[in-house]
Amino acid sequence: MTTTNRYPFEGKTVIVTGAGSGIGRAIARAFLSNGANVVAAGRRVHDLNETISGFEDARAIAIATDMGVRSEVQALVSQSVERFGSLDVFVSNAGAYAGGDITELTDESWAAVKATNIDGLVFSAQAALPHLVTSGGNLVAVSSVSGLRGDWGQAAYNATKGAVNVLVQSLALDYGTRGVRINAVAPAFTQTPMSAGVGSSEAALAPFNNRIAIGRPAVPEDIAPAVLFLASADAAYITGAILPVDGGTSASTGQPHITG
Repeated sequence: MTTTNRYPFEGKTVIVTGAGSGIGRAIARAFLSNGANVVAAGRRVHDLNETISGFEDARAIAIATDMGVRSEVQALVSQSVERFGSLDVFVSNAGAYAGGDITELTDESWAAVKATNIDGLVFSAQAALPHLVTSGGNLVAVSSVSGLRGDWGQAAYNATKGAVNVLVQSLALDYGTRGVRINAVAPAFTQTPMSAGVGSSEAALAPFNNRIAIGRPAVPEDIAPAVLFLASADAAYITGAILPVDGGTSASTGQPHITG
C-alpha cells in the first residue's frame, strides 16, 4: 500500500499517463492497491509492464501512447473504455522538461515540452470528459509549483505548467454542473528518474532542501496519496483546486533558510 487510508476504488477504471516511472508509476500502483482497474499509459511498454507487475492481469493493462498525438490519446481512452466498460478517473501525469536560457530554446525543445505538457492535457480532456460526464468521474492533472511562480533557467517549462493550472481551473468551471470535478496537484522538486541528474549528491540537494520546510525532497510516494484523495469521494466538494504537495516549498517568500 502506498496510501495510509483505504479508498473504495473497486470496480472503478483509472487511466494514468506517464505511468512508466516516477510519480506516474507510484500513482498507478496506488490506485491498483486500492482496488481500481488501471490503464498505465506511456511511450515505453516495457516500463509500463514493470509498473503493473504483481497485480492481477484482469485489472491492469499497459497501452503505449504518445500524449502529444491526438489520435493516440483518443485510442487510449477508447481502448480503456472498451476493456473495462467505463472511465471514472483520468490522471494526466505525463510531463516533459525544457531548461536553459530562453534565447537558447530550440524549436524542437519548445514543441516537445508543449506537446506533452499542454497538448497532452487538452487532448486528454477532449477524449476523456464525455466519459467522465457519463460516470460522474473526475480528472486530476499533475502540475508543478513551477506553474505557480517563476524559476531561474526554466521559463519554457514554467510557462507550460502555468497553462496547465489555468486550464484545470477553466475546465472545472465548465464541467462542475455536469458532475465532473477537475483538480491538480503541484509537486516541487521530486526525486524521480527525470530529476536524477539534479539530485545526484547531498551537495547538489542542499539548495533544494534549504527551500523545503520539511527538509527533504519528495519521492513519488509522497505525491500519489494526494492524487487518490482528490479522485475520491472525500473530495466531492473540491474542484478547480491546484493543491501544492511540496513539503512547504511554496510557503516561503524565497529567502534562504539561515540557521545559527
